[in-house]
Amino acid sequence: MDINLLQQKFRLLGARVRISADPPRFRTTLPFVIDIARDGKGEYFDIRVLQEGGVRIETLDVRRDMRHLLLVNRLDGQKFLCGHDERHWFVAAVPGRSASTVQTAMEALKPAAVRQAESLKRLKSKDRFRRKNAAFIRQGEWFFVPAPDLRVREAMIFRNEPISRGAGSKPHMCECIYRMGGETVYVSRQRPNGLTEVEYQRLLESDTAAKNWSWRLMRRNARVFARGRVWHSDHKTIHLNEWHEVFMNNEFQARASRFVAFLD
Repeated sequence: MDINLLQQKFRLLGARVRISADPPRFRTTLPFVIDIARDGKGEYFDIRVLQEGGVRIETLDVRRDMRHLLLVNRLDGQKFLCGHDERHWFVAAVPGRSASTVQTAMEALKPAAVRQAESLKRLKSKDRFRRKNAAFIRQGEWFFVPAPDLRVREAMIFRNEPISRGAGSKPHMCECIYRMGGETVYVSRQRPNGLTEVEYQRLLESDTAAKNWSWRLMRRNARVFARGRVWHSDHKTIHLNEWHEVFMNNEFQARASRFVAFLD
C-alpha cells in the first residue's frame, strides 16, 4: 500500500487520511477498519491496518468535482466509496464486484426500486446523481420515491417517527410515517434491531432487568412511507409534499460493510 499516493488522492478531495496500526475504538478481529475521526483540524479518514500482509488498499477512481473516490482492497476485492455528503465526510461499503468508478459505485448503492423509478422517469445521466430529481429525493443513506397513488388510514399515521438502519446509527426523523406489512418487534437502546414476541418473552425470563429498558413496539421489514419534513443533524431538512416510499441504500448487502466503523 503506497501511503503517500493514497494521501495524495484524498487531498484532491480536500480531505485528510491517516493510516496507522493503532487499535480501533472497538474490539475486532478484522484485518483493517475504515472510520471517520475528528481532531482539532476537523474530520479525517482513519484507516487502521490491524493485520500486516492482509491489506493492500488502492484508489480505483477519483472524482474531484464530486468530492468522491473509490477504494479497493486488492487482496479480496472489497470496495469502499469515500466522499463528502452535504456537511460531513462518509465511507460506504460497496456491494457486488462490478463497480470500478465512483459513479458505478453510487449506482450499486441504489436499491432496485430506485433504479426502476429512474428508468420510468427516463432520467438523464447527469440527473441520476443529484440528491433530488423526478425519481427520488435522497437524504444520506435514505431514498424517498414518490407514491402518489398510496391510500392511507389516517388513524395509522405516526407523527415524528424515526427511521434507522440499526445498531449504532443516528436516526432520521420523519414528520409523518405510514407502515404496511412487516412484523411487530420490541425495540430498545439495548436491542436496536428489535426482538420478536417470542424473543422478547425469552429475554424477560432470563434477565429481569430487561423489563426496564424502555421498550417500544415497531414494525420490522415493513413497507414504509413518509410525508412532510425529514430531518437529521448531518443533513439539510427535506420536505415531502406527498407520500413517498422509503428505501435504504444497499450498503448492508456488501461484505465489506463489516470493515466500516463509521455509522451515519
